[in-house]
Amino acid sequence: MTNTPYWHRPLASCALASCIAASLAVIAFSGRTAKPVLAADKSGDAATAGWDRQAAERYLDGREVWWQTWDRTQKDHGTYCISCHTQAPYGLAGPSLRQQLGEPAPAGAERAMLDSIEKRVHMWKEVEPFYLDAKYGAGKEVQSRNAESVLNAVILSSYDARAGHLTDTARMAFDNAWALQSTRGPTAGAWIWQNFSYTPWESPESEYHGAALMAVAVGKAPDRYRDDPKIAAHLAALTAYLSSHYETQPLLNKVVALWASNWFPQVLTGAQRAKLLEDIYARQRTDGGWCLTDLGTWERMDNSQLETRPDGYATGLTVLVLEETAASDAHLKARAREPIAHGVAWLVANQDKATGAWPAWSLNKNRDPNSDVGKFMSDAATSYAVLALDAKR
Repeated sequence: MTNTPYWHRPLASCALASCIAASLAVIAFSGRTAKPVLAADKSGDAATAGWDRQAAERYLDGREVWWQTWDRTQKDHGTYCISCHTQAPYGLAGPSLRQQLGEPAPAGAERAMLDSIEKRVHMWKEVEPFYLDAKYGAGKEVQSRNAESVLNAVILSSYDARAGHLTDTARMAFDNAWALQSTRGPTAGAWIWQNFSYTPWESPESEYHGAALMAVAVGKAPDRYRDDPKIAAHLAALTAYLSSHYETQPLLNKVVALWASNWFPQVLTGAQRAKLLEDIYARQRTDGGWCLTDLGTWERMDNSQLETRPDGYATGLTVLVLEETAASDAHLKARAREPIAHGVAWLVANQDKATGAWPAWSLNKNRDPNSDVGKFMSDAATSYAVLALDAKR
């Protein structure tokens, strides 16, 4: 093995041999060859407390393998694009699932994802933006660079939070993001976000969503990172942005703002918090689920009708935020107990036992839910459902 740092070694492209479900993919990164370890290969109780953890992990691992081998995700220096829908939620749920299944460390596709992210963090001044202006239009380099910096910090700090120590690489990811934080204009305190008119992650309202997730990441980061005086000015600008832009947001973004307010109460006033909680309760369906269509005023670009059924994304995220918010608020815990219990019951009842995924549908087009692109919403839904069910334990 050479002594050259791993992020300066070639990162080989991924190759998919046969089909993901059979776990025959071979991925080579940083001079190492590793077979993705999927849940189907692991021992242990497949279904616990009414839902199948191994099936959920098998679905998420398989989707990560596909993402790494999709030609559109391949980027410079042998790395690949990071996504708001498939990888960011996967990066949040992965440590939780491994802990539940008794797995000591990331392996296979999960490890390959982290290797790529860490390599780009360390080579931040050398790697190209994911989307170049010359190919995708003016402004895309700034947008993609900003969004990537935040997602890198969100994912890496999620792993460190479980380990209990913030690594130098995660600190570097945060530093990269803080350096790109807007200091003036309407985005001051936030990041100019990637916009391809794809709601909810790559659209105008995604700017707030990404900023709120960054606040959650800072709040959860270990070693009391949020109290580091070096980031105090950045953090003040971020929370001021979240507070001043709150009222114009769709309910989906307000849910994430509630999540951020667990660590930064200044994001919401008492009146805003009380009203938001009642709005959340009012939109819970009689079967216990929430529907993403109800959490904003969305319109599909193909003019097709939005889904009106509850989905795993809206339900998983909402239940997770209510659980974590109620954990430190005795009054809220009492009021939210029943909505949380009904939401958890919906999640347990609505996992697709064949695939391990939770259902969710595009807000942008009437996509084939069985296509790879059509599964993006279910990727995020499955990760948030896993986190919500883990928090309930």
